Amino acid sequence: MPGLYSKPLTSRTFKMTLQLDNDIAAAFEAAPPVPVPERDNPLALREITNLTLNTLFATLPPAPNVNMATFEAVSADGTAVPLRWHTRGTENPGSAIVYLHGGGMICGSAEVYQPLIEHFVHLTGVPFLAVDYRLAPEYTGTTPAEDAFAAIAWLFSNADTLGVDITRIALMGDSGGGGIGAGAAILARNKGLQLARQILVYPMLDDRNTVPDPVLAPTATWTYDNNYTGWHALLGDHIGTPSVSPIAAPARLDDFTDLAPAYIEVGELDIFRDEAIDYARRLLAAGVSCELHIVPGAPHAHDLIGMQFPIGQRSLDEKLRAIGMV
Repeated sequence: MPGLYSKPLTSRTFKMTLQLDNDIAAAFEAAPPVPVPERDNPLALREITNLTLNTLFATLPPAPNVNMATFEAVSADGTAVPLRWHTRGTENPGSAIVYLHGGGMICGSAEVYQPLIEHFVHLTGVPFLAVDYRLAPEYTGTTPAEDAFAAIAWLFSNADTLGVDITRIALMGDSGGGGIGAGAAILARNKGLQLARQILVYPMLDDRNTVPDPVLAPTATWTYDNNYTGWHALLGDHIGTPSVSPIAAPARLDDFTDLAPAYIEVGELDIFRDEAIDYARRLLAAGVSCELHIVPGAPHAHDLIGMQFPIGQRSLDEKLRAIGMV
């Protein structure tokens, strides 16, 4: 309508820049400096990251009604894979989640993640099967995803005993565990096991993502050097080459048909943002349902760094909703 605006609108009027969430930015300002390991030193990065994860998870409330039992699956090479089955009381809700912990392919464990997994179980009543998959650099290539698939197959085989409906088994993973989970979902599709859902939280999908983006690098909590360290530990000199298997790096997949429906969440300041968006796009292009969340102001691990803040609560609420849909 003529006269609606008193002056012409310019691109400057609407110019917006990507900025960290205010609460997370304040937390960074208040936090003591964290030592930065040298690039391509996975064991040093493992030590620092595990310490950081333990500190973050220590702030979670206790989950006194959550019980744990231990089991083992057998991976493709005959190795036993430790499993932790977390349940709330004696409830049998029918659904279940196979959980792959984060850690950039090189760190984390089911034990480190136990407080977070128990928190999910306490809030939802849905049992979680935590997988202690093998880590790089000690184990490489598709081994972590093969371990994760072994856990999925074990749960399908033992569903009746555990009170689980095989049509309601989903997988969930964050960061490196999200990438390993996506690889395991591909294996499940290939081997005829139909997962109900894959919940991928800022998943680590593409070994070629090692060149810094000048927009994302300044606020990266998982840096491009860290990403190279993790992928190089897993893939060795095959990193970035055409020989990389999509089971190890799911962004390499060509055929997305018949994969499990997905929930994907990633921050707009996460270096995994673009690969997560592209993965969602290719799922949708193949006719696979995918719910994609791009979280404003969020760096990598925004839900853990910001768990005491509104950004963390919103992220938790969405994940609880996704878990409840299984």
